[in-house]
Amino acid sequence: MDTLEELNRRGFVEESIDPTLDLFDEIEKLKKEKNAIVLAHYYQEPDIQDIADYIGDSLGLSQEAAKTEADVIVFAGVHFMAETAKILSPEKTVLLPDVKAGCSLADSCPPHLFKKFKEKYPDHLVITYVNCTAELKAMSDIVCTSTNAVQIVESLPKEQKIIFGPDKNLGAWVAKKTGRDLVLWNGACMVHEIFSREKITKLKERHPGAKFIAHPECEEAVLQMADYIGSTTGLLNYAIKSDAKEFIVATESGIIHQMEKACPGKTFIPAPPNNNCACNDCPYMKRNTLEKLYLCLKNGTPEVTVPADIIAAARKPIERMLEISASLGL
Repeated sequence: MDTLEELNRRGFVEESIDPTLDLFDEIEKLKKEKNAIVLAHYYQEPDIQDIADYIGDSLGLSQEAAKTEADVIVFAGVHFMAETAKILSPEKTVLLPDVKAGCSLADSCPPHLFKKFKEKYPDHLVITYVNCTAELKAMSDIVCTSTNAVQIVESLPKEQKIIFGPDKNLGAWVAKKTGRDLVLWNGACMVHEIFSREKITKLKERHPGAKFIAHPECEEAVLQMADYIGSTTGLLNYAIKSDAKEFIVATESGIIHQMEKACPGKTFIPAPPNNNCACNDCPYMKRNTLEKLYLCLKNGTPEVTVPADIIAAARKPIERMLEISASLGL
């Protein structure tokens, strides 16, 4: 068994696995044995999505983490998501297959710098996008996701001054949709920032019947081209309901697995980024693998913990988000 130091350095349990093992069967057995649930984000690899008890976006995953009866939550996602689960269910064990599954957006907003930024606007209410650290949530008044950001801003009095962080692209989109003047933190997601307007234009020319759908974390120049802008779940629902047969999808490519499962007669094309590898995978999301998930559940580690004072402070803005979402039927 790894020492804690080795585990933190590597990020995951390293152990040889019998190649004849059916990992799907083994994970199912371990889930029953340990009363464990696997929550997976849409951006995980297809095998993990297929073994998960629940697949969703940040809002759905938060709602699921808050209500689960399981003793153990295995979070197949990134670190801030596992932290959110721990904040909502502090008495439960929360495991993350690879603790180095971080987030470029969360990294773009260090709490000590945000604290100074917040101090400049003492009369502003702080809304933070869920894609941030537990420390940042603890400094917030309300947490939001891309599913409910517009509605949460609209639920506040028009005269209420608001800081929105850490995603400047989502914040700008929310400001445009609501007509509110938001003070934005200058953060962004590396995956959603790399889509190439020029390459998408060429792709649209080759697929004139395709609908171009985009996540609001994309840059304004990309969003201007979109037929539909929405959260990951919103994009999936749009694809299911639309009469179109082809879709160009501007978000992390993991969602395409669910789109193809839900819409077998439709074609989904990942929007091209402006890099040479032509891929728009999140390197952090893809750190989790079926093997790491199996070993994590088998060994009960790596575990994600959050200090009690941070849990107490961060829980309030998350619960406020869940309350507002429930009242709006989201």
